[in-house]
Formats: sequence, C-alpha cells, structure tokens
Amino acid sequence: MIKLNKETLRDKIYACWIGKNIGGTMGTPYEGTRELLDIQGFSTPEGVVLPNDDLDLQLAWLLAMEEHGPYQLNAQILGEYWLAYVVPHWNEYGIGKGNMKAGLLPPLAGHYRNMWKDSNGAWIRSEVWACLAPGCPDAAIRYAVEDACVDHGMGEGTYAEFFTAALESAAFVVQDIRQLIEIGLSKIPPDCRVARSVRLAVDSYDKGIDWKKTRQLIMEDSADLGWFQAPANVAYVILGLLYGEGDFKKSMILSINCGDDTDCTGATLGSVFGILNGTAGIPEDWKKHIGDEIITISLNNADRNFVKNCTELTDHVFAMAPMVLKANRAAVELTDGPDEFPSEDIAALKQNSTVKKLWERPGYSYTVDFIHASGRVEFDEEPVIAPGGSLPVRIVFQNHMHEVKHLHVRLHLPEGFTASYPRDVYLNHQFEKTAFDRYHRLPEGFQSDLTQVPGPEHMDREAIWEGTITAGEQVDAMNRIIAEVTCDGHPTVGLIPITILG
Repeated sequence: MIKLNKETLRDKIYACWIGKNIGGTMGTPYEGTRELLDIQGFSTPEGVVLPNDDLDLQLAWLLAMEEHGPYQLNAQILGEYWLAYVVPHWNEYGIGKGNMKAGLLPPLAGHYRNMWKDSNGAWIRSEVWACLAPGCPDAAIRYAVEDACVDHGMGEGTYAEFFTAALESAAFVVQDIRQLIEIGLSKIPPDCRVARSVRLAVDSYDKGIDWKKTRQLIMEDSADLGWFQAPANVAYVILGLLYGEGDFKKSMILSINCGDDTDCTGATLGSVFGILNGTAGIPEDWKKHIGDEIITISLNNADRNFVKNCTELTDHVFAMAPMVLKANRAAVELTDGPDEFPSEDIAALKQNSTVKKLWERPGYSYTVDFIHASGRVEFDEEPVIAPGGSLPVRIVFQNHMHEVKHLHVRLHLPEGFTASYPRDVYLNHQFEKTAFDRYHRLPEGFQSDLTQVPGPEHMDREAIWEGTITAGEQVDAMNRIIAEVTCDGHPTVGLIPITILG
C-alpha cells in the first residue's frame, strides 16, 4: 500500500497549479511559433496572469466530478458539461461540440470527420485526473479517456492524455524522470505516434545529441501530421524534462523555445515539476510573478461560479481525491504519517493489462450504461446513410452482474426506415477470479488433470448483437433510432440511441 502524507500531497497539488499557470503565462505570447525561440523568461508584467484554456477546461471537469461523483463520471457527462460551459468553437473543440449537437455521442462525436483528433486539446488538461488519483495512473487514465474522447475520439490526442495523466499521477510517488517516462509509455500503444516521438526525444538525449538538433528531429518526424499536433508537442515536454536536468527554469525555457504550442508545453512541464517537488521546487521569483489568481478565457462564467485561484482549486481537488481513490480501489492511502512507497507497488505502476482494453475502443463507438448491463454501439464506417441505403450497426453488450441474462432488443425506427436484427441476446455472467477459484477448489491432497475447465479468461462476458438499418425515401439530417433493451427479472430498461446522419 502506497501511503501519501496529506500535507505533502496538498502542497504538491497546489504546486501543480502554480506550475501550470507559470508555464501557460510564459508560453502564451509565443503560441504557434514555427521557428526556434530564444526566450529567457517572462515577457509579461509582474502580477499579470494570462488566461489559458489548458487550465480553464479542468475547472469544468472538476465541477462535473463534484456533481456526479467518481463512480458515474463518463464521456457523456463531460460532453454535456462541454456544451453547457465551454465557449470556444475552434479546431477539435468546435468539431466535437458540433458533432454532439448533431446527436453523436463521444467517442464517436470526437472521432467523426475530425481532422484535429491528433492535436493538443486533450493532454493539456490531464492534471485534474492525476491530482484526483495521485499515485494511481490507471485511475487517472480511467477519467482521462472519458475526457479526451469527447473531442479527440480515439486519435493520438487521446493517447497523449493517457501518457501525461499516467506520468503526472506517478510523479506523486516517483522522482526519477526516466522511470516516469517509462510508466507513461507503458500506458499507450507502443506503435502510436506519441510513443514514437517520446522515444525519439529519449534516444537523442541518450546519444548526446544537442537539444536543438533533437527538436529538429522531432519536428521533422511529425511533419506529415502538421502543426499543433500531440506527438511533437508531448515530445517537447519530454525534451525539457531530460535536457533541463532537474532545473525548473532551464527545463521550462527549453520546452517553450522548441516553439509550436508553447503555452501547452510550458504549462504541462510546469505542472509536472510542481508535482515532483512541491512549492519548494518552484522558483520564488517566478511564483511571485504570476501570483495565485486564475484567469479564464474558455468558460461560461455567467452561469456558474468556477474557482478563482490556485488555492481554492487545490482545496476542491484535495477534498475530492480520497473519494476518487476509494471509488477506484486504489492501493493508495492518505495519512498524517510519513510517505511510504513500497517497491512492489511502484513496480506495479507500469502494468498495462487494464489500459490495453481502452486502446481497443473503436473511434466510431459509444457506450450506454443501464446498471445491470451496458451496450457499446459500434460502426465499421461513418454513421451516414442515404435515401434507400443500408448501414450495418453492432452493439457489444457487457454484463455487470453475476447472473446470466436474456436480453430482448426492439428498435424504434424513423418513419420509412426498416431494419433486420436479432430480437434476443444471451449474455453470460461476470465471473471474478476469486469466485472461480472458490468454486473449482479441490479438497486437500487431491489432484486433477482437468485442463479444460473454463477459467475467467475463457468466460464469454460479452455478447455481440448485429443488425442492418435501411433508410426509406426520406432521410433527415439527423435520424435517431432507439434500441429498447429489456431483461427478464430487471425493471431497468436500456434505451440506446443510435444516431445516423443523413
């Protein structure tokens, strides 16, 4: 069990937000710069904090967590908060919002026709999940994927938030930068572009290549993706962490001098250093320069009162963290005693069996939960239909309780639409390892040569339903089908929207 001293944790959470504000304020004036920079510090007057969407959006996510709790929070809830409280319509933000307004649910809303799904909008807002789940990267990623997929689907931008959320969460209990990078890499597909760019930065550093040449190599490797994309910018953060060699100012300046999305790289690097070293590791003159205030640019402050400064934000996050850790059964305890980081618990931070399941989530998909089970709607192609055309659709049902279920499916179709589909689905039960061991335990002294007993890895916990939707002569811009799912013995009815665009 990892043990975190409460006061040390609070200090690190506060330093995370101060570091975020420092980097965002320092980097914002140069955002979008394509050439190598040569900054030496702030270009803004003392006491002036520049607004930054990197931090803004996390205030809305914190509100959603406080109002819906760690057990329920998902992409649909975050999507609704996005529509209600996040004002900008630029790039992936606008595409995700537009798709949700057209009736698409995330991740589908963030994936459909989104040329920006590999960009920076998600990984820059991962600190809230890391601070709510300190020392538990998998828990941080559980929420990070729900966050990122709203406007990035299952693109590189989402993998980037897996990486930063894991690295930042682990930074509460791991001091070594290289170890943190390895933990982050263990949580993303090894062949994704974010992993490739991060490894390029690490390899160049190990070979003794100058930081400017490393920056050039990273930029050239990501040239096919274009500007403002996650792989290169995450790598610029890693460049700063490595070449800065533990010095806050040197690391920050190096990352920002790489150019590109400079407010994002500076802000993320500042938050990582804040978590690593607490307020004692943040230079006093830089801390004084930006103060405690948070200035927002992306939030609808007319309808809700969001937190106004880093102290207030820290109080909210610190109060919520124990509930998030409990909800995720994290092996982390908050204590009044000293920190304790058992080596076996630290080594376990790199395991990826849980997060691998998230890599496989299709971009053209979304999940609807109805307590005793859930259904993930999947399309093999864009959910678009023409008059008289047909579109296959698949629902992957997941059992949430320890009983076999017979589900009954009925589609409610727009006028003129028809569908062919199975009416019944057999859904096997969830079978935990402990239960399997208990029911298949042999008496003491007995042996068995039975090797075909179906263990948990062989149990069919999912059922796949497949149907085909055929449009009539009239197709609207948004065509909503409802899959009504009932189950004998359960009063809750699953109502799964299947939205097809015309």
